[in-house]
Amino acid sequence: MPIVKTSAKGQVVIPAEIREKIGLKPGGKVLVTLVSEKVMIEPIPDDPIEAACGFLQGSPSLTKVLLQERQDDRKREAANRA
Repeated sequence: MPIVKTSAKGQVVIPAEIREKIGLKPGGKVLVTLVSEKVMIEPIPDDPIEAACGFLQGSPSLTKVLLQERQDDRKREAANRA
C-alpha cells in the first residue's frame, strides 16, 4: 500500500500501478467523495453513457415487475367489486 504526500495545494499523485489498474489516463477525470471519514477516488469514464450501457443486464425487468403489479391490482379491484 503506497503512501503519498500532499502538495501545498492539496494535490496527491496516484501511483502508476494503481492508475493502470483503474484505467486512469493522463487528463482523465475522477470523482472524489468522502465516505465515513475516508476519501474515495473513482475514475469517470470518457463516455459515461456508453459505460452505463448494459449495467442492468441480468437484473429482473422492472417493466415486467410493474406490469405484474398492475395486473394483480386489477384482480384485487375486480374481487372487491364482486
